[in-house]
Amino acid sequence: MKKVVLNLSVTLDGFIEGPNKETDWCIMDREMDFGAFLDSVDTIFYGRVSYEAWGNFQPDSTASTEDKALWRTIHAKNKYVFSQKDKPSEKDIFITSDIAKKVAAIKQGDGKDIWLYGGAGLTNTFIQLGLIDVYKISVHPVILGQGMPLFENLHNRISLKLTDTRVFHSGVVELTYEPLNEPLNQT
Repeated sequence: MKKVVLNLSVTLDGFIEGPNKETDWCIMDREMDFGAFLDSVDTIFYGRVSYEAWGNFQPDSTASTEDKALWRTIHAKNKYVFSQKDKPSEKDIFITSDIAKKVAAIKQGDGKDIWLYGGAGLTNTFIQLGLIDVYKISVHPVILGQGMPLFENLHNRISLKLTDTRVFHSGVVELTYEPLNEPLNQT
């Protein structure tokens, strides 16, 4: 069965973007091998706002060959957009209701894992519905002090098991967790 993988960058103080929606603090380097992650997924889940910003983003003509290839790879994935408003799209599918049921059906399909791209509202909805199978959080060495927090308005504790850690020369630390079905042992 496919897994829903939340993979995103966060500041040390827990923000996914600055107060003016800036993400210029995100470090992308070859050592992280983001291409390997992209090769592991064939589907992307977007919230409406994230989709409008990035779902069909095209780098400008001055972008590097690598950046252009990256965006071609991203845009070759199946895209589902979770929104309260249905918008016609020739190739992307909008989901406006029955999120848990529809996600369960998508996970049963053939293929690779699913990247939960977000934003914060969709991420929190998926957390509350128990739909995230893997949390892959890259903590960047910057403190913004304010911005859009990754986790907010959560009503229940979620116990996680650390399954992998990667530390990069840039100072980014990638933490991979899976949800536990039982409480953590307090030893």
